[in-house]
Amino acid sequence: MESAKIKVIGKVQGVAFRYYTKIQADKLNIKGTVQNLSDGSVLIYAYSSSIQLKELISWCEDGGSPAATVNKIVVEKLITKSPDRFTDFLIIR
Repeated sequence: MESAKIKVIGKVQGVAFRYYTKIQADKLNIKGTVQNLSDGSVLIYAYSSSIQLKELISWCEDGGSPAATVNKIVVEKLITKSPDRFTDFLIIR
């Protein structure tokens, strides 16, 4: 199991990006969170197998929600010492 911090930059707020991210994460059995940041980007913390994380990253690169425009994605692999903190995939408001 692996975890990653994914920052999605572009037109990703006000286009249901977090909602669609949750749907995709649930399909892939990914645990973690998604939230809007004050700079207009979206931040995702994801915990799952490396294959599922790669699928989520690829989905984000393809634009995520239908109305979104993704300009850039920054991915940082994380070392998760307590993966139990991720029990679901949540939208943080």
